[in-house]
Amino acid sequence: MQALVRQIRDTLRLLFAQPDEVMREVGSGGELIAARVRAVIALLLLVLPLINAASGGSIRETMIGLGGAVFVNVFAQVWLALARRHRQHRWLPFASSAFDVTAATLVLAMLAMNHLPSGLNSMVVWCGYLLALVLTALRGDARVTLFAGGLALFEYSALAFVAIASATSPEQLISADYGAVTIGTQAQRVVLLAITTLITVMVTFRMQRVVEMSGTDGLTGLPNRVWLLHRVPRVMDTVQRDGSSLSLALIDLDHFKRVNDEAGHRAGDRALKHVVSILREGAEPGENLVRIGGQEFVLLMRKPIGSAWERVEHLRRQLLQRPFEPERGGEPFRLSLSAGIATYPQEGADLSRLLRRADQRLQEAKREGRNRVVARDG
Repeated sequence: MQALVRQIRDTLRLLFAQPDEVMREVGSGGELIAARVRAVIALLLLVLPLINAASGGSIRETMIGLGGAVFVNVFAQVWLALARRHRQHRWLPFASSAFDVTAATLVLAMLAMNHLPSGLNSMVVWCGYLLALVLTALRGDARVTLFAGGLALFEYSALAFVAIASATSPEQLISADYGAVTIGTQAQRVVLLAITTLITVMVTFRMQRVVEMSGTDGLTGLPNRVWLLHRVPRVMDTVQRDGSSLSLALIDLDHFKRVNDEAGHRAGDRALKHVVSILREGAEPGENLVRIGGQEFVLLMRKPIGSAWERVEHLRRQLLQRPFEPERGGEPFRLSLSAGIATYPQEGADLSRLLRRADQRLQEAKREGRNRVVARDG
């Protein structure tokens, strides 16, 4: 029982946790896709009132449907314009999802004010809730799906309760075109909304986990190259906007292959974890350690190159002072690192150029005998 409770608690913690950088980038692109899909759906909605009129529907219902479709089209273009600048609007997925849900509620409410059964038994408009929930999956953030699902359940339940309670006679709940409005039917729709929300949350959560795993190194738990490719452009935008500093250190472990050759690959894995534990000690705000290869790491630091050199030099000394013991009582391996540092934007306007400059200085450190940090060209 305790294991089940712990599993549920861990799942909920993951559901409500902020997505990592890779997932945020996927979600940002998903918001733009959702905005484009919304714009197409909004155009198609203009056809529905015409179909209603052609099939003998009342003029009042047709005008309500047409007004709702025009309203949705106008805001669809607003959300599309905002989605093109997704990095500046972190609130956008929640706001646009709330709009999708509330738009369906407003149209149902206007229909109910005109003819109560048409508002509560209109399956076409009610499906707007399902479309809103499905669109949230494109954002790749289960929190957005939970928010939209919860809002849909609340709004529709409140609408059904108020509409049924406001009926002054049973005849107001019966229609030749829409059938009878019953509490049981409305409860079934609420349950269907809950089921759709649950399924969409699970799909989104699964997608989150897969994407997050693609941005995490399986051995050390550090972010990997995929994460770095998505994270650095965001950091550069922030640095450029704030006028702050960013330095990148490319770190390589000296002669690390001898650990694998002499002690075995399992010992080599433990040695890597030993190195990572040292490099992560005393991590400062804005500092990120990334594993990009077998024994290669990148350290991102929000500081000028001089301070960055001092930080990496301190790590170099720490690593040298704490040898790795492959087994208790065995002969320890004294590990060392070489590193090259480059700074943005002076020495590279993008990640590729920064890595190239840092690698040049790393190679210089190796030519000079390894176990050193180079931050200036020789």
